[in-house]
Amino acid sequence: MYENFKSYSRIIAGTMTWGQWGKKLSLNEMIERLHYAVQLGVTTFDHADIYGGYSTEAEFGKALKSSKIDRNVIQLITKCGIQMIDDARSSSVKHYDYSEEHIIWSAEQSLKNLNTDFIDLFLLHRPSPLMNPEVIANAITKLLDQGKIKAFGVSNFSPTQIAFLETKIPVSGNQVEFSLTANKAMYDNSIIDCITHGRLAMSWSPLGSYFNDDSEQTRRLRKVVEPLCSKYGVSEDQVLLAWLLKHPANVHLVVGTTSKERLKSSIDSLQVQLELQDWFKLLEASKGNEVA
Repeated sequence: MYENFKSYSRIIAGTMTWGQWGKKLSLNEMIERLHYAVQLGVTTFDHADIYGGYSTEAEFGKALKSSKIDRNVIQLITKCGIQMIDDARSSSVKHYDYSEEHIIWSAEQSLKNLNTDFIDLFLLHRPSPLMNPEVIANAITKLLDQGKIKAFGVSNFSPTQIAFLETKIPVSGNQVEFSLTANKAMYDNSIIDCITHGRLAMSWSPLGSYFNDDSEQTRRLRKVVEPLCSKYGVSEDQVLLAWLLKHPANVHLVVGTTSKERLKSSIDSLQVQLELQDWFKLLEASKGNEVA
């Protein structure tokens, strides 16, 4: 299945903070960032219907249309399923909806919002205790057959939950939290599962809490990261990203920044080749103990 994602950029532009949940970029600012990202080689953009209180997809879609960027040179990922208490929804409690009707409606709404004829990768945002694989498969199969989505995946699902879905439909990718400060996915088999089954592995929040937390873990990491910055002639964020990029799962990193400088720094991290022992020094600092 991974062969289907060869055109995706290793650095994925996360859009969660582009709109109302973050920088509130204007139309022109979004257009500018779209062009800049594509020029850098960042051609994959990650969305979710909930971003910006169900508003960011549409804002991005207007920018994409105005940008005149060839749709065939970029890839759009989006997610569905989370129902928030929001003016844009009638929910009285936060919940998940994976009914056939809602999945199809969500995909069609995202198509309209994003000003596109197809979604490259359509994800279920989080697992629901009430999800029914047969119902989900019916919805996704219709969307695939109609060409409205090109591939189907999940986000924040465990290997067991994916296997549950795969009793009825193949799952092409999984987007999970994965960083030096939050590397559970490396031990709960989420990342291994991607290798085993040829899924696209994606990391959200790849920098973790390194820059916004002053904990024992981040203090240990800084003592190792800072000398490595000098050794490799790179910045701290590039060391953190290079650690993820070395993993054999070929993890694609969802970098949620609106800063041109940080996006360029992320792209440059692709050139950093950490030595094996340096990789394990970072892991040891994260865990607080040497490997067994």
